[in-house]
Amino acid sequence: MADTLVVNEIYLSLQGESTFAGLPCVFVRLTACNLRCSYCDTAYAFTEGRRMSFDTVLTEVQRLAAPFRSAHPKCRFTGPEVQNPTLPLVELTGGEPLLQPAALPLLRALCDAGYTVLLETSGAMDISPVDPRVRRIMDLKCPSSGEAARNRWENLAYLRPTDEVKFVIGTVEDYAWAKEILEWRHLAAICPVLFSWATPLTPAQRDPSLKLPPAGHTPLSRRELAERILADALPVRLQVQLHKVIWSPDQRGV
Repeated sequence: MADTLVVNEIYLSLQGESTFAGLPCVFVRLTACNLRCSYCDTAYAFTEGRRMSFDTVLTEVQRLAAPFRSAHPKCRFTGPEVQNPTLPLVELTGGEPLLQPAALPLLRALCDAGYTVLLETSGAMDISPVDPRVRRIMDLKCPSSGEAARNRWENLAYLRPTDEVKFVIGTVEDYAWAKEILEWRHLAAICPVLFSWATPLTPAQRDPSLKLPPAGHTPLSRRELAERILADALPVRLQVQLHKVIWSPDQRGV
């Protein structure tokens, strides 16, 4: 059904990741994912959700955004990487949003409605059909994810300066791999690059279907990641998941 989507949740919160961290954002979390990363903290979105019409999703986004638009109709944020986005932002996340064909027209409709639209995607799906107005935040899966073989390297050719590449780093081996890819592919010359620390999962978050990290990996702390970035003078942004600093790490809808 091309005019419907299976939606896990729609909610208003603060953007917890990316160069937009801290800004108000309406999240549309779609159901289903074709990966099982070892550190995944949204395994509940693998199967939980309900089918919603395209118009129902748009209406709910508009309802959550309305207080910002009525109180601050011309509210924009100015920053070094941000070209005056309207608030609140709207982000499609998952799961993996691009598994659902209706995600593409939804992204386009949100752009047409005047929102600054973000897409969180695993890097295992083709990003080329996404509306060029969308800011794509694309993962490159590191070895400890257990899914590094699923990286779709062809996507690098489609990246634009408004996109972002994210490495989720949990081990020393992840850091070495990410550093090599950063330099080999000259990623920092294309778009912002995020080195995101892999927050340890709570017992409730650890779904049995998740992959296990490869044997022999050495865990890397948040501080150690920061110190390595500084020592190696890497042109990247350290990212922590802001929403997990504010709320409980396993709280939904934030």
